Amino acid sequence: MRKSGNIENRPEDLLKIYVILNEYFGDLRWWPADGPFEVMVGAILTQNTAWANVEKAIKALRGNRLLTPAALFHIPEGELAGIIRPSGYYHLKAGRLKSFVRFFLEEYSGSEAAMKVEPISILRDKLLGVRGVGPETADSILLYACQKPVFVCDAYTKRILLRHGMIGEDAGYAEIQALFMNHLPPDTSLFGQYHALIVNTGKMFCRKEPRCGACPLAGLQAASRPSLLRRKAVHP
Repeated sequence: MRKSGNIENRPEDLLKIYVILNEYFGDLRWWPADGPFEVMVGAILTQNTAWANVEKAIKALRGNRLLTPAALFHIPEGELAGIIRPSGYYHLKAGRLKSFVRFFLEEYSGSEAAMKVEPISILRDKLLGVRGVGPETADSILLYACQKPVFVCDAYTKRILLRHGMIGEDAGYAEIQALFMNHLPPDTSLFGQYHALIVNTGKMFCRKEPRCGACPLAGLQAASRPSLLRRKAVHP
């Protein structure tokens, strides 16, 4: 099986995947939100849950006029947990939302514009210092809320690349992210659409029990895929 570093020999495959999926799915208009702050909230709520549940929680927040930094800061954590219950792990996420909002207000006075002008490396380090914000959440905020060219990786990303022999089983988040950022143009629209395409492909085709025959990527590296799929250990 090809190791992670061997992508240098076939960087064109990353663009091939994008072109194939983009033609299949079209413009997915992701991230669905009414403004950058809602994206930030959604990035935290979507941890370990389906987007449909996040939409319910955001609708509840909107109905209670809580989609502002000040409103989320002042509402008691227990009350907030009840409102975002549809998102799952609601007590945990209520605490994380409160931590994020406190950070947003203290560092940027609740200003999306002030956050956007912060250099990527500095802002990412600050985000990762917020309780409950890991690399995927931080990068989702950077890309979709702040419009910065940072590629978002998730379990689907690893699964798809692994099954097509483009990374090794031990590839971590930073290594997988570097593959995209080193071999694709630093374009926020491209990165945003690509991540959405990967998520759709993972949900519909590249599941734990794959639907390879129906997958739009069926013809890509078909010779290497069967041996990978027979090895159950490759599944995240």
